[in-house]
Amino acid sequence: MTVIPSIVGVLGGGRMGAGIAHAFVVSGSRVRVVERDDEQAAAALARVTSAFAASVDRGSVGESLEELSARIETGTDDALFDECELVVEAVPEDAGLKAVSLARIEDRVGAEIPIASNTSSMSIDALAAALRFPQRFLGLHFFNPVPASELVEIVVGSATDAALVADAEAWVVALGKTPVTVKDSPGFASSRLGVIIGLEAIRMLEEGVASAEDIDAAMVLGYKHPIGPLRLTDLVGLDVRLGIADYLHSRLGERFSPPQLLRDKVAAGELGRKTGTGFFTWDDKSSQGGTR
Repeated sequence: MTVIPSIVGVLGGGRMGAGIAHAFVVSGSRVRVVERDDEQAAAALARVTSAFAASVDRGSVGESLEELSARIETGTDDALFDECELVVEAVPEDAGLKAVSLARIEDRVGAEIPIASNTSSMSIDALAAALRFPQRFLGLHFFNPVPASELVEIVVGSATDAALVADAEAWVVALGKTPVTVKDSPGFASSRLGVIIGLEAIRMLEEGVASAEDIDAAMVLGYKHPIGPLRLTDLVGLDVRLGIADYLHSRLGERFSPPQLLRDKVAAGELGRKTGTGFFTWDDKSSQGGTR
């Protein structure tokens, strides 16, 4: 398979799953999103449809909202995966949940159908242990927000077939994004680097070295990062970043130990943009966030 799959399945229709569905639909695929119940399936459809509408309003797609919407389907039945040429797992970053989800996908699709995980940090080889055919499995790490992100990290496990890697690189290019191919390793390339910078920024804030605004400005203006590490943590979600940091801490040692400030904010429900407050305050109309 060297062209974009005509039918793609996505397990999990949250922010990332909906973004992945959007990326494939606007590139010409039909996409089927499976969620755990009818309420979540409806919410997933609303997320994808909203992303379609935004793309149409920006003029970044050549089709109407109706044409795009005709190629998305959501539901709760795994039978939606039956005709898929690729299925992407996009459930939360929980190793047990991902293992169950991947086995569930494999039980439904043929032995030749590629399966990908959108994990941002978990070992592809460890996740492959849940599969009977690990050679057809790899990581497709999309970035948030998917419609605006230009990167997809392709993570190659020790059993991943080389032909599948080549196909995945072609899919990413067909999506209008740039593939970066990395060997399976905790945190891969992007999360490992991004998280370590974010954790150090949180420690600096915790120690009173500088304000959140000034720490971010130092990286944006001094190092030409498009967004500061604290604002990026708010966008990713403090709970998500804590989960990744805990995983990397267990695999790579003390340099990934999460600061207490991060744990305290997660415990207080200050998770970033999705809750309205994190290291900055947010509202629905703002993508920048103001200082707290």
